[in-house]
Amino acid sequence: MPGMRSLVVALPILLALGTTPVQAANDLSLHSYAALVVDQDTGESLVSKNADVVVPIASLTKLMTALVVLDAHPDMDEVLEVGDDDVDREKHTRSRLKVGTRLSRSNMLLLALMASENRAAMTLSDSYPGGRHAFIARMNEKAHALGMNSSHFADPAGLSSDTTSTAHDLLRLVNAADAQPLIRRDTTQAEATVLVHGHPLKFVSTNRMVRSNRDDWNIELQKTGFTNEAGRCLVMRATTLNHKLSIIFLNSFGTLTRFADAGRIRQHLAQYASRLAPHPSTMAVSAKASP
Repeated sequence: MPGMRSLVVALPILLALGTTPVQAANDLSLHSYAALVVDQDTGESLVSKNADVVVPIASLTKLMTALVVLDAHPDMDEVLEVGDDDVDREKHTRSRLKVGTRLSRSNMLLLALMASENRAAMTLSDSYPGGRHAFIARMNEKAHALGMNSSHFADPAGLSSDTTSTAHDLLRLVNAADAQPLIRRDTTQAEATVLVHGHPLKFVSTNRMVRSNRDDWNIELQKTGFTNEAGRCLVMRATTLNHKLSIIFLNSFGTLTRFADAGRIRQHLAQYASRLAPHPSTMAVSAKASP
């Protein structure tokens, strides 16, 4: 693993808080190898750590998969079938979708985004005009169009270690995904039951913060990812303490580290809440919600 680079917190905010970047870095102690936290109301980077280092991104890839699917404007009710070519023979990951499973395209997309079902993502690419090869080519074209110039997509599920990006590039992906109501809905659904071969199967979100319905975070979009090469990853757009944040954590070494890092970000904001005034847009939303 490349050497750990220093954590940088936005200087204008730190000057207003009367602290220094080094002090803020020590206070946060983020354990993810790469991190980027952006205040969406101002566009200001609050935290940047190894944000331009190219690393594998695992199932964060599925956000791009969803964008390419939706860009084609397909029939979301069309029934797709899991084929033998959709089985993961690289990482040998498990799946509850056996070969021959038939689900609507909308359910395949839901399971790919919410439950991170690899076979669902693969099946979605099969039905694209020109097949999987054309789908992957379109993923890379889309990345280029979004300005993700340090990214490369080698598969629709993120199983390949050749599927790589940076935290800064992933912020562009999050911005694009956030513009799609279906992606926002599917990634923030805690659970779903679908009929598989006539039997109901319950699937749950891979994000424990979504499953626990945390009231201290209003999560509007998220995606998790994990492979041995990528470590544990998380992207999320959420509002907490009247701040709408985009959060990217890459290569977190522990099962709970990425979620703990999110907690550290919130704790850092809470520590300085009295000195960081809420932005007018979030204040207006809060005022409307008040009785």
